[in-house]
Amino acid sequence: MFITVGKKSLITVVSLAIAGIILACTLGVTSTAAVFFGKSSRKIPVYGVEVKGERKVIALTFDAAWGADKTQCIIDTMKKYDAKGTFFLVGFWLDKFEKETKAIAEAGFDIGNHSRNHLNMPKLSDDEIRAEIEYVNDRVNELTGIKPTYFRAPFGDYSDRLMSAIEELDMVGVQWSIDSLDWKGLSAKEIFNRVVPKAKSGDIVLFHNNSDHVLDALPLVLSALKEQGFEFVTLSELVATEGYTIDNNGIQHLD
Repeated sequence: MFITVGKKSLITVVSLAIAGIILACTLGVTSTAAVFFGKSSRKIPVYGVEVKGERKVIALTFDAAWGADKTQCIIDTMKKYDAKGTFFLVGFWLDKFEKETKAIAEAGFDIGNHSRNHLNMPKLSDDEIRAEIEYVNDRVNELTGIKPTYFRAPFGDYSDRLMSAIEELDMVGVQWSIDSLDWKGLSAKEIFNRVVPKAKSGDIVLFHNNSDHVLDALPLVLSALKEQGFEFVTLSELVATEGYTIDNNGIQHLD
């Protein structure tokens, strides 16, 4: 589709665009894509964390929505490498797999909230969004005595309304900085190559608890990263819940 623009109109559009860029630079905004004529971008969840000093920490996370037969093996494998992680649970999953939910908590792993029904959250009403989140919080607390602090939206799909609901519930929205794409059926080697070469301190890595080759890939990833000096931490050990800012790239910085 082509739009015809008169000379004066074109000059005006260009002038406004330049003005927007200048304003972005003046305000210290590094990503002009996040600014439209000086307006700030939407609320951003945590994709990773700025880690100061020489300590190398990384958070492995596992989304659980379908199937559970590999969950205990994931826990056992992580223990073998002195690693802790975080499971993001969907409501219908934890309703079906109460035993596994309790085992995750008893192993010292964090439990995050991944919504009740794994729907596209931004398309829901405010009341529906809150109900999706609160159901999982209540059920996790009922089964484990723990109230989830972190929320990950299904499909990674966020909106300002969703982020506001998360904040109102004193929770933190969390995405990921490295996606293993294990859900696509990648081989252990392919998963390894997506994770290990990219890994840096403060990263949050996305896995799925029942993907085809997660159990084959996990020892390779853990062994390689451990050799590089990484510590494997839960999100509660990495992601702050107060006193922080999030930049345009989704990196959390402590105030």
